[in-house]
Amino acid sequence: MNQYKKEFIRFMVENEVLCFGDFTLKSGRKAPYFVNTGKYRTGAQIAKLGEYYAETYLEHMVSAKTLVGPAYKGIPLAVSTSIALANRGVDTGFCFDRKEVKDHGEGGLFVGRQFQDGEKIAIIEDVMTSGKALREVLPKIKAAANVEIEAMLISVDRMEKGLESGKSAVQEAFDEFGIRVYSIVTVKDIIEAIETGVIEGKEYLEKMKEYLSAYGATE
Repeated sequence: MNQYKKEFIRFMVENEVLCFGDFTLKSGRKAPYFVNTGKYRTGAQIAKLGEYYAETYLEHMVSAKTLVGPAYKGIPLAVSTSIALANRGVDTGFCFDRKEVKDHGEGGLFVGRQFQDGEKIAIIEDVMTSGKALREVLPKIKAAANVEIEAMLISVDRMEKGLESGKSAVQEAFDEFGIRVYSIVTVKDIIEAIETGVIEGKEYLEKMKEYLSAYGATE
């Protein structure tokens, strides 16, 4: 596991974003861990988070010049990632969608950099569970311009199968839309971090493995 991935897992635990225990997810599943990105609440936290996204962007050689942050959680993620990339010599634009089309002033559905036909963009999100956020923003993007969605960056890939298929939301995104989803870490990275002592939580290891065995994606 890359060093920055280990640091990110520790970062999540230190900021109470990654928690262990007994949680009921929106899907109804009982999980031994939970990722709550709403715990990022300070400038220092969001600045550091942007650095981890930027590292993932660079690791996977993403070349998109515009970062899209779906409202609302994606907005600070796209902004902080673009700042972190700029600090490393990669200047990208950023934008985010409005919940409603503005009919006055400059108008339009997107705030920030406006799309150009043929350009590559990347979507920045927190945790991808069902792919709902992606399906909501895709029609808006496609209606704005004929762009190429090169990638989607997320913080954690839970690697869980959907409620109606054996594939994960990440796999479905590629199969349905041809979009490659890159995560800073996966649940398997988190399990490895516990096993190797990067973070505490050995008492949850068996439950983590059992959960992944029961609900992990088949592909």
